[in-house]
Amino acid sequence: MRILVIEDDRKTAGFLRKGLTEAGYVVDIAETAEDGLFQVTSASYDAVLLDVMLPDKEGWWVLGEMRRQGLHVPVICLTARGSVPDRVKGLELGADDYVVKPFAFSELLARLRAVLRRTPEPRDEVIRVSDLEIDLTRHRATRAGKLLDLSAKEFALLALLARRAGQVLTRTMIAELVWDASFDFDSNVVDVAIHRLREKVDKPFAFPLIHTLRGVGYVLEPRESPEKHAR
Repeated sequence: MRILVIEDDRKTAGFLRKGLTEAGYVVDIAETAEDGLFQVTSASYDAVLLDVMLPDKEGWWVLGEMRRQGLHVPVICLTARGSVPDRVKGLELGADDYVVKPFAFSELLARLRAVLRRTPEPRDEVIRVSDLEIDLTRHRATRAGKLLDLSAKEFALLALLARRAGQVLTRTMIAELVWDASFDFDSNVVDVAIHRLREKVDKPFAFPLIHTLRGVGYVLEPRESPEKHAR
C-alpha cells in the first residue's frame, strides 16, 4: 500500500517514512501544500498523513481541495494544534482521523490501519508477483508457498520492489525509501542488501524475480515462466 506524507519538518517526515516502510508500506513525501496536492492528484494513494501547519498554505487547504475534486482517499491530520475547534474543523472538512503531536508511532500505525480497514473500497494488503506473495498486514512473505525468513529491512525492501513491480528503481530511490538516506548514502549498502535478498528470494527457486539493470538500478518482475522450468 502506498502512503503520502505531507510534512515540512524533515525530521518528522524521516521518522514517519522509516516506520511506515518497515511496516511494509511504500511512502512518498511532500514538503509543501502545493506539492502535496499535486502528488495526491497525480498518483494513486491508499492514505494521506497531512500536517496542518505547512510553509505555503495550511493543510486544511489541501484537504478541502482533495474533497472538492472528489478524492476520497483517507486522510489523517497531524498537528500540534490539539484544541477542540481545530479537531472539529478537520473532521468537518473531511479528515478521517486527527492525531496530535507529539505522538507514539505505534498509535499512529494503529489509527492508520483502522482507517484503511473502514475505507469502503476493498483494499488488498497482499501483493502478488508471479509465485511471490507478500502479506503486508501479517508481515509475511512466501514464494512458491515457502515462507521466506526475512529481516524487517529485507521485508521492507522486498515490499518496495514488489509494490513497484516492473518499475526500475535506482539505488538512490531505494536508499531514500528504505533507509531514509540522503544523496551521499553509500550505494554499496543497497547492493549488499539486494544480494542478501536474492539469496533468499531467488536462489532457492526455479527462476529469478529480482534483476539488475547495470548502471541504473533494480527491478522485480517475472521474466521466465514456471512452466518453462517445469518441462
